[in-house]
Order: sequence, then C-alpha cells, then structure tokens
Amino acid sequence: MTCDADDDLDRLDARCALMLEVTYHTLRCDPDLRLCEGLRLIDAARTAVSRIAPDALTTFDGQLLPRMRGILMERFGVSDLPGMPVN
Repeated sequence: MTCDADDDLDRLDARCALMLEVTYHTLRCDPDLRLCEGLRLIDAARTAVSRIAPDALTTFDGQLLPRMRGILMERFGVSDLPGMPVN
C-alpha cells in the first residue's frame, strides 16, 4: 500500500481501515483471486464502509475505489473494468 493510501485510511474508522488493509492485500497477493472475485470484494468493501462509517464513503469513492480498481486492472492486464455492482 502506498503512503497516500495509508493517509486515507487514517481518516476512516479503525474497523474500516483494517478491512481495507485486508482488501488491498487480497487484491494484490491472493494467487487464486479471479477478476470477478476481486470486483465483488471491492463492492463488498464499499458496502461495509457505507454501513460502518457512512461519512467516509466520499473518501472511499473518490480515492480508495480508484486505487483498488487500478490494482485489479494492473494485475489482470485490462484497461477498463465494469461499473459496480458486479453479480
């Protein structure tokens, strides 16, 4: 995770921060992760943030979501991803 991402996480509820750290790690490191699973994981993280810390949703959508999607695009070699939600 980058320093900027760490700064963004500092602004979130501690439960959200932990969940997002695990999400980032899974997106980057899980050898068995498929693209559709990564998209669902991002969607689930967004849903959780909206319930745990609704005020943080703007930060999630504006800064963290693009980073997570970028991780998937780089990892799977795609230039675009479908919008949310993903079935």
